[in-house]
Amino acid sequence: MRKRLFIVFLVLAAVGLTNCLYAQPRLLVPEMYIGAAGGVSASLVMFSPKVPGTTNVLNTAFLSGRAGLMFRYSGHKCCGIQVEVNYCQRGWRENTDSHSYTRRLDYIEVPLLTHIWFGKPHFRGFINVGPQAAFCVHESESGTRQTGEVYQYNPIDNIADWGITGGVGFYGRTEKAGCFQFEARYSYSFGNIFSSKVGSHFAGSNTMVLSFNIAYLWQLK
Repeated sequence: MRKRLFIVFLVLAAVGLTNCLYAQPRLLVPEMYIGAAGGVSASLVMFSPKVPGTTNVLNTAFLSGRAGLMFRYSGHKCCGIQVEVNYCQRGWRENTDSHSYTRRLDYIEVPLLTHIWFGKPHFRGFINVGPQAAFCVHESESGTRQTGEVYQYNPIDNIADWGITGGVGFYGRTEKAGCFQFEARYSYSFGNIFSSKVGSHFAGSNTMVLSFNIAYLWQLK
């Protein structure tokens, strides 16, 4: 019930924020950018009930790389939209005295973001926030499985995922060399990778991701 109320709140907040932002004056010349981004991420799967060996966040975070393409359009002062297509890796690690195990899940994700910017013409801070959808295209594992726990070693039940993502960062704009950007981003999945139906082993198996990205964007005339 709380998850549904949280989702409703996010939708209403996003609609209200968008209406407020697009009441801003229009730019005389809209800004459009295309670019590429890459970075590193740390992900966790929050199992309920807990999987043994995954309680220590620092030891069980799955570290990986990510890369993608983006398009940004700003038609109003201080705000715009940003669409991305990213390849990223998520997963979890299990570490106990007797074993170490890693599960990797490869995703194609598509965030649709409200882009809020502020600052000078050549140096800006920004906030990105919005929903995202993702699709698992591959999964793999390495290490030694626990002998008493088998549920989390099955293939995932839900290859489609959805959630919300948000980030903060800054970028520098140049006249001829393009735009250089840094962003820290947090993502939370509302979907479960394993079934959470009545009678299933897991009541929840949501993913959290923290990433740090750099990007290069070219402004279209």
